[in-house]
Amino acid sequence: MRIANGIFVILLILFSAAQYNDPDGLFWVGVYGAGVIWCAIAAFHSRLFTKTPVFGLFALTMLAALAGLAYFWPTTPQWWMQDVWWETETAREGMGMMILCVALALAGLVALRARRA
Repeated sequence: MRIANGIFVILLILFSAAQYNDPDGLFWVGVYGAGVIWCAIAAFHSRLFTKTPVFGLFALTMLAALAGLAYFWPTTPQWWMQDVWWETETAREGMGMMILCVALALAGLVALRARRA
Protein backbone atom coordinates (compact mmCIF):
# COMPACT_ATOMS: atom_id res chain seq x y z
CA MET A 1 0.00 0.00 0.00
CA ARG A 2 2.86 2.35 0.80
CA ILE A 3 4.26 2.04 -2.73
CA ALA A 4 0.86 2.51 -4.39
CA ASN A 5 0.14 5.62 -2.31
CA GLY A 6 3.63 6.93 -3.10
CA ILE A 7 2.95 6.44 -6.81
CA PHE A 8 -0.30 8.38 -6.45
CA VAL A 9 1.61 11.18 -4.67
CA ILE A 10 3.94 11.50 -7.66
CA LEU A 11 1.11 11.16 -10.18
CA LEU A 12 -1.05 13.81 -8.53
CA ILE A 13 1.92 16.19 -8.27
CA LEU A 14 2.43 15.75 -12.02
CA PHE A 15 -1.29 16.40 -12.58
CA SER A 16 -0.94 19.61 -10.57
CA ALA A 17 2.09 20.69 -12.58
CA ALA A 18 0.15 20.12 -15.81
CA GLN A 19 -2.34 22.82 -14.76
CA TYR A 20 0.09 25.69 -15.37
CA ASN A 21 -1.76 27.06 -18.41
CA ASP A 22 -5.31 26.06 -17.47
CA PRO A 23 -7.75 28.93 -16.84
CA ASP A 24 -9.06 27.18 -13.71
CA GLY A 25 -5.66 25.74 -12.82
CA LEU A 26 -5.64 26.97 -9.22
CA PHE A 27 -8.82 25.03 -8.52
CA TRP A 28 -7.32 21.84 -9.92
CA VAL A 29 -4.02 22.34 -8.13
CA GLY A 30 -6.02 22.53 -4.90
CA VAL A 31 -8.04 19.43 -5.77
CA TYR A 32 -4.98 17.38 -6.67
CA GLY A 33 -3.03 18.90 -3.77
CA ALA A 34 -5.58 17.52 -1.32
CA GLY A 35 -5.04 14.10 -2.88
CA VAL A 36 -1.28 14.50 -2.57
CA ILE A 37 -1.58 15.31 1.13
CA TRP A 38 -3.84 12.35 1.95
CA CYS A 39 -1.84 9.87 -0.12
CA ALA A 40 1.39 11.11 1.47
CA ILE A 41 -0.12 10.65 4.94
CA ALA A 42 -1.26 7.16 3.94
CA ALA A 43 2.19 6.30 2.57
CA PHE A 44 4.41 7.80 5.26
CA HIS A 45 2.39 8.68 8.39
CA SER A 46 -0.63 6.37 8.45
CA ARG A 47 -0.84 6.55 12.25
CA LEU A 48 -2.25 10.08 11.85
CA PHE A 49 -5.50 8.48 10.71
CA THR A 50 -6.02 7.15 14.24
CA LYS A 51 -6.77 10.71 15.38
CA THR A 52 -10.49 11.39 15.01
CA PRO A 53 -10.18 14.97 13.65
CA VAL A 54 -7.74 13.83 10.96
CA PHE A 55 -9.95 10.93 9.97
CA GLY A 56 -13.00 13.23 9.94
CA LEU A 57 -11.24 15.69 7.66
CA PHE A 58 -10.24 12.83 5.39
CA ALA A 59 -13.87 11.64 5.28
CA LEU A 60 -15.03 15.15 4.32
CA THR A 61 -12.40 15.28 1.59
CA MET A 62 -13.56 11.92 0.28
CA LEU A 63 -17.19 13.08 0.23
CA ALA A 64 -16.18 16.27 -1.59
CA ALA A 65 -14.24 14.21 -4.14
CA LEU A 66 -17.25 11.96 -4.74
CA ALA A 67 -19.46 15.03 -5.18
CA GLY A 68 -16.86 16.42 -7.60
CA LEU A 69 -16.87 13.12 -9.46
CA ALA A 70 -20.64 13.32 -9.87
CA TYR A 71 -20.38 16.93 -11.02
CA PHE A 72 -17.46 16.49 -13.44
CA TRP A 73 -18.46 13.07 -14.79
CA PRO A 74 -17.91 13.32 -18.57
CA THR A 75 -21.07 13.60 -20.64
CA THR A 76 -19.22 13.57 -23.94
CA PRO A 77 -19.98 10.42 -25.93
CA GLN A 78 -17.09 7.94 -25.87
CA TRP A 79 -15.14 10.12 -23.41
CA TRP A 80 -12.68 7.29 -22.79
CA MET A 81 -11.39 7.40 -26.38
CA GLN A 82 -8.08 9.22 -26.82
CA ASP A 83 -9.41 11.41 -29.64
CA VAL A 84 -12.15 12.69 -27.33
CA TRP A 85 -10.18 13.38 -24.14
CA TRP A 86 -7.30 14.84 -26.13
CA GLU A 87 -9.65 17.53 -27.45
CA THR A 88 -12.34 17.88 -24.77
CA GLU A 89 -11.36 19.43 -21.44
CA THR A 90 -14.51 18.31 -19.65
CA ALA A 91 -13.61 14.70 -20.41
CA ARG A 92 -10.11 15.24 -19.00
CA GLU A 93 -11.50 16.92 -15.88
CA GLY A 94 -13.88 14.02 -15.29
CA MET A 95 -11.08 11.50 -15.72
CA GLY A 96 -8.92 13.50 -13.31
CA MET A 97 -11.66 13.30 -10.69
CA MET A 98 -11.95 9.56 -11.29
CA ILE A 99 -8.22 9.11 -10.68
CA LEU A 100 -8.39 11.31 -7.58
CA CYS A 101 -11.25 9.21 -6.17
CA VAL A 102 -9.27 6.01 -6.75
CA ALA A 103 -6.26 7.57 -4.99
CA LEU A 104 -8.40 8.66 -2.05
CA ALA A 105 -10.08 5.25 -1.87
CA LEU A 106 -6.67 3.63 -1.58
CA ALA A 107 -5.69 6.10 1.13
CA GLY A 108 -9.03 5.32 2.80
CA LEU A 109 -8.15 1.64 2.97
CA VAL A 110 -4.95 2.57 4.77
CA ALA A 111 -6.92 4.88 7.07
CA LEU A 112 -9.41 2.15 7.98
CA ARG A 113 -6.60 -0.33 8.59
CA ALA A 114 -4.80 2.18 10.84
CA ARG A 115 -7.96 2.87 12.84
CA ARG A 116 -8.61 -0.85 13.39
CA ALA A 117 -5.06 -1.51 14.64
